[in-house]
Amino acid sequence: MLNDFQPQPNTKYAFVFGNEVKGVAQDVVNASDTVIEIPQYGTKHSLNISVSCGVVVWDVFSKLVVSG
Repeated sequence: MLNDFQPQPNTKYAFVFGNEVKGVAQDVVNASDTVIEIPQYGTKHSLNISVSCGVVVWDVFSKLVVSG
């Protein structure tokens, strides 16, 4: 889950985002070191890609600023 992910300073990350219907190709998921899921509550089970990207980038950046 995104809230459990703790980025490390001076570490490079590449984030891959999938679309609302098909997600990310399984071979990309298999090649990944980590898979992060944005926790969602209620009946909605997908987010717009721009919203997903904004949530992840903001969360990672804010965690790096606090730890740095």
